[in-house]
Amino acid sequence: MHREARPKTPARLTQMIRLVASLGGFLGRKSDGDPGAKTIWIGMQRTMDAAFMIQAMREDS
Repeated sequence: MHREARPKTPARLTQMIRLVASLGGFLGRKSDGDPGAKTIWIGMQRTMDAAFMIQAMREDS
């Protein structure tokens, strides 16, 4: 999401789930708890859309 250098160690699963869920509308406030299945599902759909767009842009050039 942000242009930063890749970390030396991979992100934990909970961090990745929260990143994907944030694309699905999860706000991640202190009292929100863990993201639900619907926000994770929507986030995965948006992630796949972005991946398809990147792939299409690479094929055009």
